[in-house]
Amino acid sequence: MTDLYLVRHGQTEWSRDGRHTSATDLELTEVGRREAERLRDRLADLQPGLVLSSPRRRALDTARIAGFPAEQVEVTEDLAEWGYGDYEGITSEEIRERDPGWTVWTHPTPGGETPAQVRERLGRVVERVRGSGLDRVLCFGHGHSLRALTLIWLELDLERGESFPMETGTLSVLGERKGRPALVHWNS
Repeated sequence: MTDLYLVRHGQTEWSRDGRHTSATDLELTEVGRREAERLRDRLADLQPGLVLSSPRRRALDTARIAGFPAEQVEVTEDLAEWGYGDYEGITSEEIRERDPGWTVWTHPTPGGETPAQVRERLGRVVERVRGSGLDRVLCFGHGHSLRALTLIWLELDLERGESFPMETGTLSVLGERKGRPALVHWNS
């Protein structure tokens, strides 16, 4: 089975502040640029057969700074962040003032994507990677979408997403162990 390397983009102002960021195209902060630079050495010898990225600037800039220029990266909307709709730009705490107990994993997101839509979109990425025949694939993306991709890889319900926090500028690896999909490294 292909090993799937996941990189969450470096810090932005909104990720730092806990604001939901999907379509809003933000730049990396200085901390985010340093996070991406630290990934460069860790990814230098990876030699992935395929590099995929969300089309958002924060993911593409992280890829570039980490050593993967635009000509080496295939951009796919399938790796875009969960569509937050009316909750774009606000924090979970602010949302819970209106909708107690809300999480993106378990509650509706007005004007945004449903878990079923996210599962379908990221399921296409999982199918492509598993069917690629490549040793390694590298994906640059976002916190919620990469967590959803992980849950799909592991054949778990998306409702389990809260149990897989993903920090900015981190590397995680999915693969196979003893013939089963596995989480090899997380937030490293």
